Amino acid sequence: MSVTLIFRPRPDWHAEPLPHIEVPAKKWKYNPPTQDLLDRVRKHAFSMLESDNEKYASKHLSASSSHRFLSTIVSSGTISDKVSALTLVVQESPLHNIKAFESLIGLARKRSRGQAVSALGALKDLLAQGVVLPSERKLKTFQSQPGLIAAFQNRETWRNGEALPGGIQDIHLISWAYEDWLKTSYFEILKILESWCNDEVEYARARAVSYVWELLKEKPEQEANLLRLLINKLGDPNKKIASKASFLLLQLQTTHPLMKPIIISSIESDLLFRPGQSSHARYYAIITLNQVVLSRQEVEVADKLLEIYFGLFVSLLKKPKIEVAPEVQVNKKGEKQGGGGQKGKKAKEKANRKEKQTQTEEDLKDKMISAVLTGVNRAFPFSQASDSTFEPHLDTLFKITHSSNFNTSIQALMFIQQLTSLKQMSMDRFYRTLYESLLDPRLINSSKQTMYLNLLFRSLRSDLNVKRVKGFVKRLVQIVSLHQPPFVCGVLFLIMELQKTFPSIKSLLDQPEALDDSDEEVFMDAPDDALLVKSQPPTPRPDSIRKSTGAKPGQAYDGRKRDADHSNADKSCLWELTPFLAHFHPSVSLFATRLLNDEALPGKPDLNLHTLTHFLDRFVYRNARSKPEGPRGVSIMQPLAGGDTSALLVTSKQTNKNQRPLNSDSFWRMRGEDVAVDEVFFHKYFNQVGKDQRARAKSKTNAADDQASDNDGMGDEQENEIWRALVGSRPELEGSEEGDSDLELEDLESEEDNSVVDIEVDAEEEEVLNEGQDSFEPSDPEEAGDLDFVREEDGQYASDDEIPSDLGEAFGADLELSKEAKDDDRSKKKKRRKLKHLPTFASADEYAALLREEDEGMY
Repeated sequence: MSVTLIFRPRPDWHAEPLPHIEVPAKKWKYNPPTQDLLDRVRKHAFSMLESDNEKYASKHLSASSSHRFLSTIVSSGTISDKVSALTLVVQESPLHNIKAFESLIGLARKRSRGQAVSALGALKDLLAQGVVLPSERKLKTFQSQPGLIAAFQNRETWRNGEALPGGIQDIHLISWAYEDWLKTSYFEILKILESWCNDEVEYARARAVSYVWELLKEKPEQEANLLRLLINKLGDPNKKIASKASFLLLQLQTTHPLMKPIIISSIESDLLFRPGQSSHARYYAIITLNQVVLSRQEVEVADKLLEIYFGLFVSLLKKPKIEVAPEVQVNKKGEKQGGGGQKGKKAKEKANRKEKQTQTEEDLKDKMISAVLTGVNRAFPFSQASDSTFEPHLDTLFKITHSSNFNTSIQALMFIQQLTSLKQMSMDRFYRTLYESLLDPRLINSSKQTMYLNLLFRSLRSDLNVKRVKGFVKRLVQIVSLHQPPFVCGVLFLIMELQKTFPSIKSLLDQPEALDDSDEEVFMDAPDDALLVKSQPPTPRPDSIRKSTGAKPGQAYDGRKRDADHSNADKSCLWELTPFLAHFHPSVSLFATRLLNDEALPGKPDLNLHTLTHFLDRFVYRNARSKPEGPRGVSIMQPLAGGDTSALLVTSKQTNKNQRPLNSDSFWRMRGEDVAVDEVFFHKYFNQVGKDQRARAKSKTNAADDQASDNDGMGDEQENEIWRALVGSRPELEGSEEGDSDLELEDLESEEDNSVVDIEVDAEEEEVLNEGQDSFEPSDPEEAGDLDFVREEDGQYASDDEIPSDLGEAFGADLELSKEAKDDDRSKKKKRRKLKHLPTFASADEYAALLREEDEGMY
């Protein structure tokens, strides 16, 4: 078979060694062959390729039973079986199985989504992960083969049967012909993929996008068309498909870093600045660009990104065209024509839809501006652009700081801060804007408070004007009374860190305010009370405030100044810190006390540990994670594990703080002074709860013992009832004294037993009373009265006057009651003795009499 076949069968056909053809290394001057000549040679090459395929099919495919089985499956199997069989056949020798390859392409064109997607998956496996396509180069057409052009240069004619010039052999023609066919077929596959990328079913689109990405990642063939297909899916109406396309583009940059400039340029030309693109598509293109990972060696890429971002600023902040309202037409009678009446139902619905659409576009525009600013902040540190690139856009950035979205304002301020620190541009304007942002009410509910604190820290630490820094500190302490404890702790920690750079900030805490030093004594008459009642005091002006505080002219603090440098905060004290010394949150109180006393803080605050959510999590015994958190989301832009955090005041991620669990005995047994301030409440709470639970457990145990002692004997009423029933049935038992002498020993034993039980109960009562627990409460009200009388009798009187006059009568009555009680006890004991000696069974007459009595009682 190897002798008859010109091209040896193998999966990687492009790796087959071919006879060498000399091709000039440099461009040479030659007369190119005519198109007619190349067409004749191409037709001859394809006939040889077809002949070689027929020989392979006739001798190789029918040689073994496995190949015959595959042929049977291809002709009569299911769709999935056909796809698998065709894939196996093509893998053996792609060059000799062109018909099987064409059959797979035909299955991919079917309208059935399941069959088409399955066939496309098989083709993707062959072309991407397989060895059908070369990995190191692109395919070439037949006419562009260098060996063919070099061999047929300066030749005008050639006919079939003549020898091939320039050392070309039949194996060269077969290889070049198959490469030309494969390139054409691959382009047809891309057309099929493009049609499925626009399918109305989400599943089919998602699979097609994945196939496009895998082909683009693995092989260089048709990479421009594949990249265009993938970038176009950023504008897919479905957010899942658009975000998936963005993620795949970022993964492609990770696999092939040298493709970053190509991908960025394609996104710019094909999507961002292409007319007619939707805001949705542009938004996903922007968030793809702002997540490009840069390095110090990629300066050109960073400059290109900044150029794109500033171009987007111009288009996004362009003022919309103002719609001119149509002129109202008036008829001869002076009445308005057209639209003069009230809007109908459909007109109102149309207006509401238009308003909602406008609001959605405005929100998306804010998100796009925020995404652009994120990209600017990420690309600027790696760029080497000149000052002329940024100066025209500074006014635009300052306008963004006053936008409706406060998070966008923070990002604009962050970029301006980088410009001011590196380029020394518009520093005073930046600090005025930052000083004004402290009073923005949107800061209270902003989700970027950590980012804002870090911005303040970097800005103030790099400032050279100490007077301005004190103005910021003064205003910070004033506004934090409106914020939650996490932000308050962050601000107090910020002031402590600023003291390391500016030690003079301590003068706001330990130095008195500057008073008037004039030596003249000013005497003023006391105001008349009547005048004070009649006239209302006017609103204090800054001059009156200065006089009341005793400050020098021009030295009183004025918080209404736009510039912190002109507020005279350095001449005042931080009186606003006083309320935080008694703040309800223990961490805030601790931080304020340490700041006032110039003591070291416990450590860098974690803003998440001071929130209400963390407080409630501790109540349900949810402890901090012992292992560090993994990547947040699927974004490539993750913070470096060993990155420099010196410029960060606080971090937003939770720290793995090993906190002691609240439901442990070791935490409950800790001393109060050893417990952290934010855990003192839990320590007191769970200690109190534990004591109450132990007390309730002891009271339940005592109550159970009392109940058991009461159930040892029968109740008196129940015993009397039984005794009366027995006496009624056997009258001879009443008054019977027979056998009393025989029971005297038993009486003594029972009395001894009862006395022992009484002694044990009394001992338990005394033990319980000594321990301070609940007092013993007898179940019998009469016994309760006796106990109360005994307790009163045991009490000591302070004097003879307190002794009641009828005390003797009370003692006499007590003795009579005790005698009656003893007689009752004797009668009860006799009844018990007689019950013990009664026969177990009664006679039939007695039972008959009892039954008659029951029947008479029922009627």
